Amino acid sequence: MLEARAVCHAVGDRRLVDGVSFTLAAGGVLGIVGPNGAGKTTLLRLCTGYLRPSAGGVYLGGERVDRMAPVRLARLLAYVPQAPRADLTFTVLDTVLLGRFAHGPAWHAREREADVQVARRALAEAGVAHLADRPFHTLSGGERQRVVLARALAQEPRVLLLDEPTANLDPRYQLSVLETVRRLADAGAAAAVALHDLTLAARYCDNLLLLAGGRVVAVGPPEEVLRPELLREVYGVRVWVERHPRLGHLVVLPVG
Repeated sequence: MLEARAVCHAVGDRRLVDGVSFTLAAGGVLGIVGPNGAGKTTLLRLCTGYLRPSAGGVYLGGERVDRMAPVRLARLLAYVPQAPRADLTFTVLDTVLLGRFAHGPAWHAREREADVQVARRALAEAGVAHLADRPFHTLSGGERQRVVLARALAQEPRVLLLDEPTANLDPRYQLSVLETVRRLADAGAAAAVALHDLTLAARYCDNLLLLAGGRVVAVGPPEEVLRPELLREVYGVRVWVERHPRLGHLVVLPVG
């Protein structure tokens, strides 16, 4: 569904993303992990078409995303940024309705009832239905993050890209957001999510893409990527990796 082919992005002489390739199929969740400055956000922005690659390309259904018409791309792909704008004066419901723009005009009450219903379902899915009438700019950082997720869900995308979606959330909503991502993938969509928490990545992602210095260090199932010696090399810290005795996924803890 989404494929990066030796994609590169350079700023001056510095390559922020250097020859990264991966394939994301329907039903899959890809975790993009790596230390600060590894190129995770830049890679996601390349996948949205917001940035143009200096070499290689990102393809959605065989078509380069940076050459697709924006409205058509928005019907297929949604992006949840790490730090959404905080100054929007729209209500939360109207903010989420922006996700319906690519599906046709949604600006007149009589014409947008179906869109309103989609938006309200997205708000409920993201756990922010009770905020529908609040001005977006009055929300906390974690609330804004969940509203922006709801806006992406309202697009009804086939591919969902998320950049650190759990960064401002308490443990309850970290799990809620990633459970939502998992449900979408299990229903046939595809998702790529940048995460710093390697335990959450191991729990919710089918495959991991480990980056360092803009390059791929490893890609594959969590068991193949989250190896102590490899993580020590990439992060510069010793880690403890064991399988959770009840839940079954890997647990990763830094030990110094």
